[in-house]
Amino acid sequence: MRWILIMALLVSAGGPAMAEGNRIDIQRPDAPMLAAPGDLAIGVQTIELVHEGQPDVLTGNGATYDRPLTVEVWYPADLKGVAPGGDYLNVQMANSDQKITLHGQAVRDAEPLKANGPYPLVILSHGYPGNRFLISHFGENLASKGYVVASIDHFESTYENRLGFASTLANRSPDQLFVLDQIAGLSAGSDGFLSGLVDADNSAVIGYSMGGYGAVLTAGAGLAEAANNTGMAPAEALAGLMAGSEAFTESRDPRVKAVIAIAPWGAQVGLWDEAGLAGIKVPLFVMGGTLDEVSSYESGIRQIFEGATNSDRYLLTFQGAGHNAGAPMPPPDEATQGGPGSPFEHYADFVWANARMNNIAQHFATAFLGLHLKGDAAMSNYLTVDADDWTMQAGDRTWPGFTERTTRGLVLEHMAP
Repeated sequence: MRWILIMALLVSAGGPAMAEGNRIDIQRPDAPMLAAPGDLAIGVQTIELVHEGQPDVLTGNGATYDRPLTVEVWYPADLKGVAPGGDYLNVQMANSDQKITLHGQAVRDAEPLKANGPYPLVILSHGYPGNRFLISHFGENLASKGYVVASIDHFESTYENRLGFASTLANRSPDQLFVLDQIAGLSAGSDGFLSGLVDADNSAVIGYSMGGYGAVLTAGAGLAEAANNTGMAPAEALAGLMAGSEAFTESRDPRVKAVIAIAPWGAQVGLWDEAGLAGIKVPLFVMGGTLDEVSSYESGIRQIFEGATNSDRYLLTFQGAGHNAGAPMPPPDEATQGGPGSPFEHYADFVWANARMNNIAQHFATAFLGLHLKGDAAMSNYLTVDADDWTMQAGDRTWPGFTERTTRGLVLEHMAP
């Protein structure tokens, strides 16, 4: 009898009862205010882009190739009476051969809602490896609030196409900027669902892990000379990303008005120095966990925040979280096995629930992008919080949009240029 009781308690606390149905639209009861979806219905379409004539980093010797990029695009939609909701089929699960189905609010191929447009553009950029669905909760959430969101499958860096790391180092930021430019061109054209839909002059990048590395570059932080000494990529592959180089300076895109970098990789191995990080002039919002075992908190994530001295910047810290702080969707129901290298551990954090962190990240992304892409000054209220010790007892501090006790374990810091 005692064994039955113990098992019942375990199931009530975790195990199969924790399954979240492979949904990317979860809103917990303790979600902060701005995490809630907006008033707009959502459409989604998949587009195929090709970046022609790019350096083939993995082949070397001056070889070039055409670089294919699959992009998932969410946008405000007119559903014309169709019920919201739809499935994402045949999505590759991490560390597995298994394909899964995700569920959300977007309707595939829905007609764009152009009456309220054009809408600011947000680029989503996954880690190494990853895919365009890893941080897709941002896609649906922000599209419902009046953004066009484009999430990239970075070629040679996905679960199904994971090749040498040098390609990821060389291509992350160029991929982001290429997709921005292509989306802008499609919006300026007269054909297709994106025609007239996008305000690409007000764009942002949300990058996670290696996507965060790319986002920091896209924000303006060119690499230090020490990056050539890591042995991770040949010097010629990184030449166009070096701080102060003509190629890097010319590649900066003034349409990028803000950047969110979540667990950004690179500072902990010396890819940036003070001069490089000082090149960031756009507003920057960094997120990370204090126990990040990949990007490192003090020598990596925090160093980027503190070093971006010419940026109006924020750092949101999840106390006790690891590398998966904030960005990855909840582990799929099919990820039933734990342990190092397992599908479950690719998505999950050992301390924080993914949906909880997703909602917090959605809240601050809504405030930050609303302020800097839409010019909504009221959003600054949600970025102004008590800077007191995170260990303070419930009720001793209040953050706009958070209910009592729900700021536990969080620290938000702000530094002006």
